[in-house]
Order: sequence, then C-alpha cells, then structure tokens
Amino acid sequence: MSEHQTGFSTRAIHAGQDPDPTTGATIVPIYATSTYTQEAPGVHKGYEYSRSGNPTRTALETCLAALEAGERGLAFASGLAATNAVLASLLKPGDELVASADLYGGTFRILEKVFRPWGLNAKYTDDPSLEGFQKLITPKTKMIWIETPTNPLLQILDISALAQLAHQNGAWLAVDNTFASPYLQQPLKLGADLVIHSTTKYLGGHSDVIGGAVIGSTDLLTPIKFYQNAAGGTPGPFDCYLTLRGIKTLAVRMDRHCENAHTLAHWLTRHPKVERVYYPGLPNHGGHEIAKRQMKHFGGMISLRLQGGADAAKKFLSQTHLFSLAESLGGVESLVCHPATMTHASIPLEVRTARGVDDGLIRLSVGIEDVQDLQNDLEAALR
Repeated sequence: MSEHQTGFSTRAIHAGQDPDPTTGATIVPIYATSTYTQEAPGVHKGYEYSRSGNPTRTALETCLAALEAGERGLAFASGLAATNAVLASLLKPGDELVASADLYGGTFRILEKVFRPWGLNAKYTDDPSLEGFQKLITPKTKMIWIETPTNPLLQILDISALAQLAHQNGAWLAVDNTFASPYLQQPLKLGADLVIHSTTKYLGGHSDVIGGAVIGSTDLLTPIKFYQNAAGGTPGPFDCYLTLRGIKTLAVRMDRHCENAHTLAHWLTRHPKVERVYYPGLPNHGGHEIAKRQMKHFGGMISLRLQGGADAAKKFLSQTHLFSLAESLGGVESLVCHPATMTHASIPLEVRTARGVDDGLIRLSVGIEDVQDLQNDLEAALR
C-alpha cells in the first residue's frame, strides 16, 4: 500500500519516519550535528551542513507534505520565518498582496513594518466574501493571503472560490492553515497554491516548541527552498523531533479539541453574561455552511464578548484557573487570550478597533481537559 492510500493518522505516524537504516531505531533520531563527513569533495550521503538539510528535519518536512497532500514541505524556525520566506522569495517590490483584514497581528506587522518599506503593497478587505477580495485585485496583485478560520474573529473564507479568483488574475493563493490544522482542512486539495503553518500550535500541540512550515508543489517551493538555505531561519533537530512527536497524536487531539469547543460554544451562547460567541460550528455563524463544506470539524478556537464590554473582559481574564492567560494556542492545555493587548497588540489601535479587535474581545484556545471542568472554570470566572 502506497503512502497516499493510507489514512491521516497512519501518515502522521509513519510518513517520512521509516526505521533508522543504521540502528533500526523506530523513532527518527535527533541528528544533533552541524556538519557531515564527506567521502570526497562534493561526494556525500545527501547532507553537507545542517542549515541546508538535516535528516530529522527531512523527516518532518516529508510528513508535513503528506498530511497536507503537497509535493514538498519546508520547515522553518517559526511561523513568521515561514511567512517571511514565502513573501521574500516569491514577490518583488511593486507587487501587491490582498489579504483579509482579520488576520494574525504578527502577519500584519511583517506586511506593514518589513515588506511595505521593502516595496510590497498590502491591501486588506473587511469583507471576507469573494466580492470583497475581487474589489481590491489589480494587475499588480500577485498573491492573495488568507487565514480560515481567521484570527481572532473566526471568519470562514471560501478557499475554492478564492483559489479560482487568484488563478483567474494570475496570482497565487496562500492559506495560513494554523487554526484548522491539516486534520480538519487541506487547502491544497481545494485549489490553494501554498499552505503556511505555525507548527508551534496544533501540529506541535504541547506548547514546548516554536516552528513554522510551508507546503506546496515542488516548482513553487524551489525558490522558497533556496531562500530557506540562503537566509537561514531553519529549525534545529530537537525542534523537529518535538514537532514530529506532536504530529503523531494530532488526529486524536483535534477530535477532543473540537468536541470540547463545540460543547462550550453552545453553552456560552446560552449564558446570560455572554453577549456574543464567535465559533464556526454555530448554525448562526456567517461562515457555517462554508465551514461544513471545507472542514472536517469546526476547530478548537472560540472568541467571545461579555455583557459589560472591556471592563467585564478585564475582570474575566483574571479569574480563570484552568484557562491560563497566555499567548499562543493549540496546545493540550486550555488558554485564554486578550488579542488587543497580546496577539494583536502590534496592530495600531484605530485599525484593530475598526476591525473588531477591541478591548472587549476574548479568545479561547480550548484544550483537551475534561469538558465539564473547563465549563466549571468559565462559569466561575463569569460569576
């Protein structure tokens, strides 16, 4: 049976992870070496220097490609290192990029503070529909960049429709798939050209490693691979090992994340102190039908607003116990975040407020603890 015929969990455990040919080690070893002995100048066993390639990293990159149904994967030292490599290697000064206005603060920062001075013109649509993007596309548009679900308002964007729109205009569609993970959504199968991940989140899954990844066709990843080697930004072998270890349980973890989040989201909609719940699994969510079509489940992220606005949010954030107040998401433990002062603080106040990321917004990364304990924690904080 070929690798492509196996199920997701089987690929997560085995893709790129054959037993070590030297020792028979079942788990991919941590190749903690910076350099490799060569038989003669230019004659080696596939590796020269660990910035250019490392066997542990190769295993991770191979596994990531298999999970996202891509031809090739590349691993980076962080999600933003992966983003930087995509933008720097595929775009040039004078090009335009169109993105949804609701996106990770670090992505906005790199677009505005690094690549706009470099010469890239990033434009943002507040309308996540196909028409919203279409209005901003010009002959200079070379890339559409999206997240779905978005961070932190959990909007759902139609990947297939946006891929078609991008290709009709000679542009690429790049999808940050961090919130969904490849278990819930595989954008390449829906027509996207590139998938980007912060592997720090659900792929690693245990809040103990920082990493990023880009997956796509071999042709499109060739210039990104050159940039990866030329500019660095690669993960060390221990980081790759930790990410691979996390990936092995991705499917079972995501099932529990989704189950818990679904239960809590529906409960929160009925709570008298909750004004609004953002969760694509709710039937009244604007992107619910698209999410049903392009995702396996609805994910483990919830955002909400409380009755009482910013003051109520501030009090709530200091009262949870199982939900730790912390940056990041996607770990086995539950986290609560205040996007305005944490993950999206790099976005200017007037910009993020206009986009709905104000001081009253709370974001939950629902972990895999017993759901009744999580509900009790939220109830106590709300009370």
